[in-house]
Amino acid sequence: MTALPSSALLTDRYELTMLETALASGIAETPATFEVYARSLAGRSYGVVAGTGRLAEALTAFRFDDDALRWLVNEAIISHATARYLEQFAFRGSLAAYPDGELYFPGSPIVRVDAPFGEGLLIETLVLSILNFDSAVATAASRIRLAAQQATLIEMGSRRIHEQAAVAAARAAWIGGFDSTSNLEAGRRWGIPTGGTMGHALVLAHPSERDAFVAQARAVGPSTTALVDTYDIPHGIRLAVEAFGPELAAIRIDSGNPFTEVRRARQLLDELGATKTRILVSGDLDEATIRRLVSEPVDGFGVGTKVVTGDGVPTAQLVYKLVAVGEAESRRPVAKLSANKASSGGRKAGYRRRRDGRAVEELAFDPDVEVEPTDGSTLERLEIPVIECGRICEPEPAAIGRARLRERLASLGLTPEALLDAREPVLHCRYVGPTLPASRGPEAP
Repeated sequence: MTALPSSALLTDRYELTMLETALASGIAETPATFEVYARSLAGRSYGVVAGTGRLAEALTAFRFDDDALRWLVNEAIISHATARYLEQFAFRGSLAAYPDGELYFPGSPIVRVDAPFGEGLLIETLVLSILNFDSAVATAASRIRLAAQQATLIEMGSRRIHEQAAVAAARAAWIGGFDSTSNLEAGRRWGIPTGGTMGHALVLAHPSERDAFVAQARAVGPSTTALVDTYDIPHGIRLAVEAFGPELAAIRIDSGNPFTEVRRARQLLDELGATKTRILVSGDLDEATIRRLVSEPVDGFGVGTKVVTGDGVPTAQLVYKLVAVGEAESRRPVAKLSANKASSGGRKAGYRRRRDGRAVEELAFDPDVEVEPTDGSTLERLEIPVIECGRICEPEPAAIGRARLRERLASLGLTPEALLDAREPVLHCRYVGPTLPASRGPEAP
């Protein structure tokens, strides 16, 4: 595992403000449980967890070096006493989470952190920033995958977001069902297939479009994709087939009305004998456009801005809340009672209930309690260990999360159309536990 720069200051100031108070009042070492969940799905039928595989790595780098501590003290953000506490800081707690590719719904206990109160406070922002971004991208990618049916999907959004976010987005999109990414660092770091075509600059730099295609054909041969819309699309297609031959692997159309252009392109390619040349479309595509285009003669889509920004839902809207305080024998659940933001207390783990292989409900209850269904259904515990008593567990390869998502979506027993059309969660997480004054969200009927 490659050492990362310190992630300790990738946080909100109020985490350290609260730590300062907790140390002064003596509760910093009190055992506590924090939980990550979503209050809603922003009008979608399901959410996809992504980022769990990156979280452990980021937490290993959560260290306060001398320069960071000096700056925090000089800025009067923390006292010298708090700086001494942070000098040797290393997360000693345990963290269990829904793995990459798992589905979640309102109230699903996606992450459970068991740690001294002060330590649990400090990692909140890092946990949420990773999971909120990655899960938003994975959910958008999954929905685009459903819309695209069997068509090829290439993630091409690296130039639309922060350079490091682009690497994470490529990983999340692949988990969500995309076939490849244009981001080479994601390919190197995560083993994700990479792909790329050509840009308009290559065409414009040559004396003519024909010269550009001839040069590309000499350099890489016909097993490539020719970008044919720099000038006139039909003329570009003719020049591409002339330069590469009818064995040209694909053309890409990045402008114009795709519904009109792909029909004309398919007809022309067939007339030129390039019957096996595939048609790829790009250009600010989103889920809705792809869903309409998939019935046209399109073989693949390059998607950039929309997938890496969540296709209209740029954050998974996950929250991180304290749900229990105290040693096991005297642990007390705690919960917010705020209007519209109420939570429920108590340690929880998530379980998927299935009947005849189909997912019918999600339950959340105390992870130390054994529950056996009596109606013939089965219960599957959803979380996996990420950190155990400060020890980082071996992260899953992203390919496992990708395969998990395919199985989870199939277990819902719904068509892609039904999943895309639904504006309410198709499952609900029902809390089974001590009666508390605060509600946790929708319950199954």
